[in-house]
Amino acid sequence: MSNSQNAELIRKVENVIDQIRPYLQADGGNIRFVEITEDYVVNVELLGACGSCPMSTMTLKSGVEQAMKKAIPEIKSVEAINVNTH
Repeated sequence: MSNSQNAELIRKVENVIDQIRPYLQADGGNIRFVEITEDYVVNVELLGACGSCPMSTMTLKSGVEQAMKKAIPEIKSVEAINVNTH
């Protein structure tokens, strides 16, 4: 992925996160973009209440990941670097 492609992809990812953020903030949480891997996996950090919520995995996969994949089809998955998803 070239620098310009990477910059455009990051801009799109941050745009989706900005659209999702108010829903997380309504429940006392937040989300922070960390990186996009070469395999098109978006790594995020769930903050505030989202970081310790037992529903955070479902929020991540059913909410954040679905919205991300719909808006940016090349994204394969979204992973939280600070949540145990097992």
